[in-house]
Amino acid sequence: MNKTQYDNFVKLKLLLSVEGFGNVKVLNLIRKTNNLSEIFDLGFNQIASIEGFGISSANNLLKAFDKIHEFKYLADEEIEAISKENVKLFTVFDPEFHPLLKQIYDPPLILYYKGNSEILKENSIAIVGTRNPTNYGKVQTERFSKELVEKGICIISGMARGIDSVAQNTVIRNGGKTIAVIGSGLDVIYPPENKKLFEQICENGAVISEYKLGTQPDAQNFPRRNRIISGMSLGTLIIETKHNGGAMLTGAFALEQNREVFAVPGNLGVNQSEGTNRMIQQGNAKLVTNVDDVLEELPLLQKAKEKLETKKLNIELNLFEEKIYDTLNADPFHIDKIADETKINTSDCLVYLLSLEFKGLVKQLPGKMFVKL
Repeated sequence: MNKTQYDNFVKLKLLLSVEGFGNVKVLNLIRKTNNLSEIFDLGFNQIASIEGFGISSANNLLKAFDKIHEFKYLADEEIEAISKENVKLFTVFDPEFHPLLKQIYDPPLILYYKGNSEILKENSIAIVGTRNPTNYGKVQTERFSKELVEKGICIISGMARGIDSVAQNTVIRNGGKTIAVIGSGLDVIYPPENKKLFEQICENGAVISEYKLGTQPDAQNFPRRNRIISGMSLGTLIIETKHNGGAMLTGAFALEQNREVFAVPGNLGVNQSEGTNRMIQQGNAKLVTNVDDVLEELPLLQKAKEKLETKKLNIELNLFEEKIYDTLNADPFHIDKIADETKINTSDCLVYLLSLEFKGLVKQLPGKMFVKL
């Protein structure tokens, strides 16, 4: 962890500790200033005048500023603790932070992970469902998981009992890549019978959480973790869930995040099929019977490898770099035009353009103009 990453971590921990401040409020504050450090230079009137803040928030925030040295001490303790557990962390400002996750309304500001952070750059699909699947549900989960692995796609799930565990065990058996997003600290494995699965996922992919070490798997943690599962995925596949099951919430998050939702139809009169059948009936999920039904809605997954193979110098690009690269040509493009055409906000565009420039694919001209080389 370099000095910038450390400073960002300390400041985010402090801001999140302020009474009445959560992820969304802190994000709004960051977006108003465009710089995390600038927040700590704000005065009372500047803070109070921000929409949604006011006098109380300004007072609470200024009191917290005086505790920055205390939080450095606490941050040092936490960093030492996670190191002993072979856990690492990154913040929303770090390059490891998943670009898709950064686009959602309420992204986690700090993520802890165990395993290989490189896998977080993979094209991924989420597979979720009931904790009490039927034999039909298990068979379909194994079939879809295996075939997606054969297509080179990473599977994201929650390592919960039932469909999640079936999917991730299938991925591991077939030599694929998988990411588990859990609702507890990375030193608290839940359910406990998934200890071996947890270790295998760490070896073959990554387990991530927004919760610090020691956090217990309380019920309120799981709905929040579901937004991360869908947020990191290009699409979410739901295989068996009751009408009020947690997988329904993951599907709702995916829809809010403008991601694709797929559902495997189930037998009528079976509780585990109520949710999936209802989503299909209401038009909130595409009925799928095979992997091709999924892939045809996600052409990026089909074309990404082909395009990267023919890319200049075979340089690997993430989805957003590729989107920007394909938008450019030999004529100069202004940053605002690039942001408008790619539907990526300006600040993120600049980050990806800088990366493309380092890779020798793009050149920046005066006046924030860019050309493809």
